[in-house]
Amino acid sequence: MTVVPTLAEIARGIREGRGVAHKRDIDAVVARLGLGDRDAAVPLGDDCAAIRDGDGFLLLAIEGFLDGFVAADPYFAGFCGVMVNVSDIAAMGGRPIAVVDALWSRDRPQAEPILAGLRAGAETYGVPVVGGHTNARAGAEHLAVAILGRAERLLTSFAARPGDLLVAAIDLRGRFREPHPYWDAATGAPPGRLRADVGLLAQIAEDGLAEAGKDISMAGVVGTALMLLECSGVGAAIVLDRIPRPPDVPLARWLTAFPSYGYLLSVAPDRLGAVLDRFTARGIAASAIGTVDASRVVRIVAGEEEAVVWDFAGSPLIGCGGMSAGS
Repeated sequence: MTVVPTLAEIARGIREGRGVAHKRDIDAVVARLGLGDRDAAVPLGDDCAAIRDGDGFLLLAIEGFLDGFVAADPYFAGFCGVMVNVSDIAAMGGRPIAVVDALWSRDRPQAEPILAGLRAGAETYGVPVVGGHTNARAGAEHLAVAILGRAERLLTSFAARPGDLLVAAIDLRGRFREPHPYWDAATGAPPGRLRADVGLLAQIAEDGLAEAGKDISMAGVVGTALMLLECSGVGAAIVLDRIPRPPDVPLARWLTAFPSYGYLLSVAPDRLGAVLDRFTARGIAASAIGTVDASRVVRIVAGEEEAVVWDFAGSPLIGCGGMSAGS
């Protein structure tokens, strides 16, 4: 017999989940390094650092991968080294330029599947690997990948406004890489299609259809929304049955899934139709899943029932709320 969790249990599962727990480490690191006081195009807490460059912005980001993930699925870990960094660049309204990697392994054979995945990711997304660091005499396999990109106009986590509609766009043409929470809609998909799909975010930014966005991370759809909303100093009501989801995947699992292509955008109501059309024209499921408000409380909604996931007035998540983006 399948036990269906209550809405309160779903909210608690999101709040106490591993993906959200990892994000809670950000606040202490930012404070210890004194990063919150520096001048920046966007404050700390976004998907990439944005550095003013002529009439646009250089974007710089890095991703490190859990040792357990690298050990369990080394090829996909290498592929993700490019994929998730490209996603971070896209989430800021940018286009990728190049990546560098840092790889530690016990020996060359252990490194081989990671390198194969890294090369496949670079070829799939058309982003060259231009350097890095390698050590094939380490005690275990470790991987980190950094990326450089550029944006003409930014999407940021600091520009969601009350009255906006929260849009989720997710490529459902995939499968879980069992038993992990990774929804893979990238390996095996046509590279040209993937590149064009990623390019939609830069087009949306450049056409002025949205100013706020974030890619869906290991924190899941709602967990990622928490970070976006906290940075913008706002709240929202998220309607669970509006979240794009494969028909055969239980809601509770989907809410903790990490999709290979998944983005949240905060969109003014008069621009919603144009934004949704961009995604649906390319076969990407997209829907307005909630409304942004000034409450600084994030709730999930199912039917007539609501449950609070997070109240930022009571407790920060990544500690970046209340900052405002530079002009």
